Amino acid sequence: MHVPDGFLDAPTSVTTGAVAAAGVALALRGARRELDDRTAPMAGLVATFVFAAQMINFPVGAGTSGHLMGGALAAVLVGPWTAILCMAVVLLVQGLLMADGGITALGTNITLMGLVTVGVGWGVFVVLRRLLPARTSRVASSAAVAAFVSVPVAALAFTGLFAVGGTAPVDLQAVLVAMLGWHTLIGLGEAAVTGLVVASVVATRPDLVRGARPLVASRDLEIRTPEVAAP
Repeated sequence: MHVPDGFLDAPTSVTTGAVAAAGVALALRGARRELDDRTAPMAGLVATFVFAAQMINFPVGAGTSGHLMGGALAAVLVGPWTAILCMAVVLLVQGLLMADGGITALGTNITLMGLVTVGVGWGVFVVLRRLLPARTSRVASSAAVAAFVSVPVAALAFTGLFAVGGTAPVDLQAVLVAMLGWHTLIGLGEAAVTGLVVASVVATRPDLVRGARPLVASRDLEIRTPEVAAP
């Protein structure tokens, strides 16, 4: 979904750049509450994994491409604020060093693949975590569903931006059909990858998964609470 230079007009690119900058600034403050001796090393691993996963691109049409995004996966593993920073770093490196996405479209790409996928993915995950039974075994499936939902939502967000400030001579309906169609399929792959990765980590070290920590803490509390002897 990397948006190239010139695909959106200047006002739209400037606006998304401002939104991205504000989002990253908030993430810098919010990440202070998330980063600890367990989350900090995970953040580096997550950024590396997302960077590698996004190197596999599928042509969507009209100058855009689709690929695994990793926003929901990052949010579940290291928390939403740290995930935004991870995604921003990945997209910055890709734009500056790999020519993947335009420099003037960097704000757009961070907004779509950083803010939208992380925000939607984390929101869906938290809702499912509250609705489903409080078991760590549910974390992976909830993360998979969150990842699936986040991808077409990001595609819809891109289509909305294109409707407002698109410069390419492509019919809006064609863009919508192509983006939603391809990214629904990509979402299935993203769900599978996210579920497998989260399940693997939860099975070995659930305390390293930020989204699972409330469940791990409640489980430990139940185990360690001493029984009160009857008088």
